[in-house]
Amino acid sequence: MKKFRLYFEEHNRGPLTQLWQQFQRQHAAVFGLVMFSFFLLLTLFAPLLSPHDPYLQNADLLLLAPSWSEQGLVQYPFGTDDLGRDLMSRLMKGATYTFGIALITVIGSLLMGLALGAMAGMSKGVKSSIFNHVLDLALTIPSLLLAIIIVAVLGPGLWNTTWAIMLALLPQFVHGIRNAIQDTLKQDYVAAYRLDGASNWQVLRYAVLPNIWEHLTVMATMALSTAILDVAALGFLGLGAQAPTSEWGVMIADALDLIYLAPWAIALPGILVFASVLSVNLVGDGLRTAMTKRREN
Repeated sequence: MKKFRLYFEEHNRGPLTQLWQQFQRQHAAVFGLVMFSFFLLLTLFAPLLSPHDPYLQNADLLLLAPSWSEQGLVQYPFGTDDLGRDLMSRLMKGATYTFGIALITVIGSLLMGLALGAMAGMSKGVKSSIFNHVLDLALTIPSLLLAIIIVAVLGPGLWNTTWAIMLALLPQFVHGIRNAIQDTLKQDYVAAYRLDGASNWQVLRYAVLPNIWEHLTVMATMALSTAILDVAALGFLGLGAQAPTSEWGVMIADALDLIYLAPWAIALPGILVFASVLSVNLVGDGLRTAMTKRREN
């Protein structure tokens, strides 16, 4: 009787509950989710959590070592930069730019990709063929290179970087959504909807979109890691956020000349870029594995 009850409960839970159960069995994915939550909270509440003004300069505390060093101070746990600015506050504020802008670009690109991908997936004939050829051409260009080209046209700056990365990620979203829609349209339940007199919009809304949300979630998660790297790379190259903005890529570029005098100034933002990308990849891999196992069960 106990085995029957457990079997019944296992197979009568909602899809999200089943997905979470499969996800939490993966320790690496749960660790990635904790890290992801940390960066998300840091992005939202950095102004409230920062111990100092990230742009306040102090000529008496130039290149102060981190607090774990003998020359460090407890008030400045990660030390200061060459202008006496608190590195911990700047790193926390930098999450708003690097991680936050990456989130905005992925959400915006996903919404635009969903609209264009739906048009491409539901269309047929010459229109679909032309769209597919243009899309294949755009996919041959790496997202970072495409973002650099767009920034070269729009000009450097934080908001231009946002639009550039959003447009650079768009082809892969459109391609993935179009393929997911076309695969779903081949299913028998879609044919049943059409035989019942449903229009293309009704088929898309009630039969297609509810069955590709898992694919969209994995796509968005994996694209987020690319967006973080692109934001940091454009800032490092001087094409994205500009100094004195505390974006992590800009901080790495500013600290290049200090690599021997203050290695912590370049290592800390680099570690945060690595950790944020790692957390997103762990969550994305965990979601993909959990969705696969849920379908198998």
